[in-house]
Amino acid sequence: MSVLGPTLTTARLILRPPEARDFDPWAALMADETAMKFLGGVQPRPTAWRSFLTAAGAWAIQGFGMFSVVEQTSGRWIGRIGPIHPEAWPGTEVGWGLTRDAWGRGYAVEAASAAMDWAIDHLAWSEIIHCIDPANLASRKVAESLGSRILRTATLPPPIEHGDVDVWGQTADAWRARRR
Repeated sequence: MSVLGPTLTTARLILRPPEARDFDPWAALMADETAMKFLGGVQPRPTAWRSFLTAAGAWAIQGFGMFSVVEQTSGRWIGRIGPIHPEAWPGTEVGWGLTRDAWGRGYAVEAASAAMDWAIDHLAWSEIIHCIDPANLASRKVAESLGSRILRTATLPPPIEHGDVDVWGQTADAWRARRR
């Protein structure tokens, strides 16, 4: 366990709170126009720094936040996945964002499953949502693979209130039944 939170391991991944060494790959992800298309848009490096500190700060203030996702075999940082619940958010979310070279390998489902287990078992969340742009077919497939379904639509709070998102999700009981 780090000072901020736990380290989770899956068959292929390590999930841990962000560390200073994660910033350069974080900034590269935030600068990738394709990867950020549905995640609020490209962030220049100074803005990425602030979002990085926000992610680390969530751990310090709320006791949870996005995990840095690291491949076990290479030690390479490949994204961030985990529980978030910003002010005025439409619910308790496990969200994801991976570098493009990690897409299509099942990493999002693997890491999100571990994060959902942790959120339910350690944070006692009764529902987990995923806010997904209706045009984001890849994230819709991840949500479906997790057993989530569209629950409602919502408008995210400023500064990312640019249109409605589909709120996918499921109850903790549904997740527990699925993982049995």
